[in-house]
Amino acid sequence: RVEAFRDAASAMEQEKEILLEMIHNIQNSQDMRHISEGEREELNLTANRLMGRTLTVEVSVETIRNAQQQESLLHATKMIDEIVNKLLDDLEDAKIRLMSLYGACTSDVPAGPIDQKFQSVVIGCAIEDQKKIKRRLETLLRNLENSEKSITLLEHQKSSVRQSCNNKQD
Repeated sequence: RVEAFRDAASAMEQEKEILLEMIHNIQNSQDMRHISEGEREELNLTANRLMGRTLTVEVSVETIRNAQQQESLLHATKMIDEIVNKLLDDLEDAKIRLMSLYGACTSDVPAGPIDQKFQSVVIGCAIEDQKKIKRRLETLLRNLENSEKSITLLEHQKSSVRQSCNNKQD
């Protein structure tokens, strides 16, 4: 029963993360630009209210770690955080580096290179921490992918507007 209880709490933790990501994606979706200002404001208010209510739920499953596992977790987290902090400086490099970290966490044969150093650090973490690290990297990569799509759509819209303007001038 204890393991079932921990699994249920862990599932709730993951569900909270998924809900927060969904709300964030709705707020930043391209579709928000195609609705009236009033509807957009109402949707943003609702999304902010839901975000706030979701953040009031605190679910925590503590992982028992020895000193070496604690050190490995801190090191792995620091490595990810360093890449995230440099994300805006070089988006493409950050994506490649995050993919190599993710490749180190998966048992499947990754499409790209694997960060061997990160892999050895992650192996030193507790199993539950390894799963959380992998989920964090998946979320980061998914968010990067969504950001790139938004940027591409915006660039396409700008070029369409420019082309429209140029055609009218001719």
